[in-house]
Amino acid sequence: MQIENNKEEVPFSYYENLFRDLAPTAAVARTGAKWDGREFYVNLINREFAISHPDYAIRAMDGGSLPPLPTQTFLLRYLLEGKTVADNGTWLTFREMPWGELYIKPYTGRVLTRAAFTFGTRIDAFRAACEKMGATAVNHGDAGYQFHLLGGYRMQILVWEGDDEFPPNAQILYSDNFSDGFAAEDRVVAGDILISVIKGNM
Repeated sequence: MQIENNKEEVPFSYYENLFRDLAPTAAVARTGAKWDGREFYVNLINREFAISHPDYAIRAMDGGSLPPLPTQTFLLRYLLEGKTVADNGTWLTFREMPWGELYIKPYTGRVLTRAAFTFGTRIDAFRAACEKMGATAVNHGDAGYQFHLLGGYRMQILVWEGDDEFPPNAQILYSDNFSDGFAAEDRVVAGDILISVIKGNM
């Protein structure tokens, strides 16, 4: 593949190469992903994707569009490094998880501020998109919804509408198993993916 976008294509190519040497049975044991001898099947925010191995290719089981390259890289990293971790039923902010304090500034700009100004100015469209996606409403924020990201990992996105005195605001909560199941960088990407998928449904 000729590299045109270094920010997206270089990391994707790196993990694509690692993926060729992945032992499918080990990935299934760690993540619980389905494997039929040719393809892995992963469900990302209520959409199932088939990922062939060892030569990487991805297809959407609903026949729809393929996820963007950063999302495909995230799925590759999950198959390569992800693991099943029990959820104890509590919710954490990004800052409360390991390395959260170190990454909080880029996380705030890339995820929270983006969510606030994407959804806090269009609350009704946000609600409609989340309900269309089958999310579960939660009683927090001016509007809040819970999603299954993949595997046993869940996320909540809470939005407050802006007014004349205060700008819009947003918060994302992670099921507590994210602390052990994902690196901080992947938690940032998970937030980014959730926002992009909701926005795509608005």
